[in-house]
Amino acid sequence: MTDDGLSCSLKASYQDFNLDVSFSVKSGELTCIIGPSGCGKSTTLQLIAGLLPLNTGSLVLNGNDIAHLSVHKRQVAMVFQDYALFPHMSVEQNIAYPLKIRKLARAKRKERVSRLLSMVALEGYQKRKSQELSGGERQRVALARALASDPKLLLLDEPLSALDAKLRKHLREEIRRIHDETGITTLYVTHDQEEALAIADRIIVMNEGSVMQEGTGEQIYNEPANIFVATFMGEGNTLPYSIIPKTLINPGGVVPFVFKPKEGKHTIFFRPEHVLVQDNKNLPLAEYLVHLQFKQAEVVSCEFQGDHYRVACNWEGFTIISHCLQRPQAKSVTLGVRIKHIREYVDGESIKKTLLSSVGE
Repeated sequence: MTDDGLSCSLKASYQDFNLDVSFSVKSGELTCIIGPSGCGKSTTLQLIAGLLPLNTGSLVLNGNDIAHLSVHKRQVAMVFQDYALFPHMSVEQNIAYPLKIRKLARAKRKERVSRLLSMVALEGYQKRKSQELSGGERQRVALARALASDPKLLLLDEPLSALDAKLRKHLREEIRRIHDETGITTLYVTHDQEEALAIADRIIVMNEGSVMQEGTGEQIYNEPANIFVATFMGEGNTLPYSIIPKTLINPGGVVPFVFKPKEGKHTIFFRPEHVLVQDNKNLPLAEYLVHLQFKQAEVVSCEFQGDHYRVACNWEGFTIISHCLQRPQAKSVTLGVRIKHIREYVDGESIKKTLLSSVGE
């Protein structure tokens, strides 16, 4: 463990929920915590901020133990989901509030507020009240107020969840820009997978009070450690391993392996974007590497998604989702997925070295 950044081990018990998480955030890093509702994301932030008591565990920020410090001594700032602006104060007064508490001289307060307003692109909004602002503008004011105290750690609790999709995308880019300008270590809670993948240096996936996996967006999406992460972080197809002997195609010859499922629930997983679709029964599937081939898959639905079609097919009682550039013209299609795009799981946990990987080599 280094002296820079955040390192924490948090344990807390409530009436119907137990939290037990350990993770670290490097200095200057923007890390997202993501997970379903009720998994403990916001509770984790509140424990770090000191808004909830930490009875068991450790909390170290830049080499200093802050677990038992009062909220105002932790050098941690938090932006809440509802922004929590003071309605009777102007924009300028809201941002200056933490500076006033620290008894910073009025001239310096004014200078810092002006600089922060420029940073969040709200120049000229000093005298407006929060009721006169849009949701996106209130979010910017809340962020500027959090930055005003020059925190060593910034916590963002689903700051964009109340905004429409287009504004969320714009403001997440702004948050990333502001983070890069300030270099403040940031922990960002969201339930939006696209948001986490777009904005984060690193992602922590939580479920039922525990950390399921942590890593870069690419690692989380392409190498999910378990079935929960695989299905939560993007769409995917989960099928029993036992279907392999009847679907495996090796254009180069016969594969000299006997495929026996491992003990436990042995499954395979692959992403829809890796599925090839052939809707002309007179043509072979255009795949020349080792792959699984699902013949006579019935097209159940086809949804236009803008840059692709989402096609759901029924193959021998299993649903297989694919993403393709053109709408299938036939009701029955052939689907294919390369071995290298398939991951194996036993009882929900990833297998590091698999039989399929050796077949694809």
